[in-house]
Amino acid sequence: MSESAQVLPASSARGIAERTSLGILVAISISHMLNDLMQSVIPAIYPILKAEFTLSFGQIGLIQLAFQLTASILQPVVGIYTDKRPQPFSLAVGMGVTLCGLLLVSMASTYPMLLVAVALIGMGSSIFHPEASRVARMASGGRHGFAQSLFQVGGNFGSAIGPLLAAVIVLARGQSSVAWFSLVALVGMMILTRVGFWYRDHQRERKKANIAPPVQTLPHKVVVRSILILAVLIFSKFFYMAALTSYYTFYLIETFNVSVKDSQLYLFVFLAAVAAGTIAGGPIGDRFGRKFVMWFSILGVLPFTLLLPHASLGWTIALSIVIGFILSSAFPAIIVYAQELLPGKVGLVSGLFFGFAFGMGGIGAAALGELADWTSITFVFQVCAFLPVLGLLTAFLPNIRKPKSV
Repeated sequence: MSESAQVLPASSARGIAERTSLGILVAISISHMLNDLMQSVIPAIYPILKAEFTLSFGQIGLIQLAFQLTASILQPVVGIYTDKRPQPFSLAVGMGVTLCGLLLVSMASTYPMLLVAVALIGMGSSIFHPEASRVARMASGGRHGFAQSLFQVGGNFGSAIGPLLAAVIVLARGQSSVAWFSLVALVGMMILTRVGFWYRDHQRERKKANIAPPVQTLPHKVVVRSILILAVLIFSKFFYMAALTSYYTFYLIETFNVSVKDSQLYLFVFLAAVAAGTIAGGPIGDRFGRKFVMWFSILGVLPFTLLLPHASLGWTIALSIVIGFILSSAFPAIIVYAQELLPGKVGLVSGLFFGFAFGMGGIGAAALGELADWTSITFVFQVCAFLPVLGLLTAFLPNIRKPKSV
């Protein structure tokens, strides 16, 4: 059987499939922003928790571990369950679990309570991401890349805003002020309840139209191999992104003697480029194909990453903008490609890849930090510059044509 097989749904209702619900896409993107905003508050308040509870760095590491385990490993489990039994209102429930975690963090008086609290926050994220990604696909009207980009860029903004709000609210007022972020969760629950009603009604329409699950004609071994290749591409992307997001300011200060304020400004510029690339990646994939975006994003960024450790300050800033834009365009394409690779398993794919990406980001930051301690920040950037070479594996991915109605 040809590896250039096509995904064929057993039946279809073109009117439903082609209807784009922009309002729902915006709502789910805003919800993603609120969710990731709350998630990013936790690492930002570690200094307060360390001082308040007299914690060691090892205990801080266990808090992060509890947070990451529930935020990443549980996502595929949630995805598998909701693929079989869709839960329209689980999105609001997930946000409610996060709310409980935030309140518990604000009033925790013992270390075990902290561990339970951050685990609840991670669990809320695990419930949110697979179903939210499914809603984005359902509301896309066939523009799957665009929908995934819009959904993901909300998370990017939330991750950037969270630490800033934590600095203004929590670092100034202490642990108990974490409770204020429960208001963010309440807003998210209200938005997601409305999304849940739309989700429920959409599912009913599909049942009335008697739309059968899509069928994949690719051989099992090809699917498994492709999923492994996509995992390697995510490893490449998120390890390199961990180097820039976590250590870019240190690199600029150490290499060019810039001020802390200026380094933060340059980091913001880089993160803005990441947001722009995330928005662009999906629509480009819709127009030119997912593999094209993956080729361009992972392997195409290689010349710029190789140049970065040897550039002047001005060129370093310029190259970081280009790298952030190009590299960030890959993730929407990878998610949509994987969803097309495993039709009917949107929750599993979303949970698996969002969870893996989150885990790789955390592991990458920790591993590269250790490497920097042993060597230098410059050496870290020189080594990471070669990670995009792994983009060559894209050549072994099958070409998946768009679904056709039968």
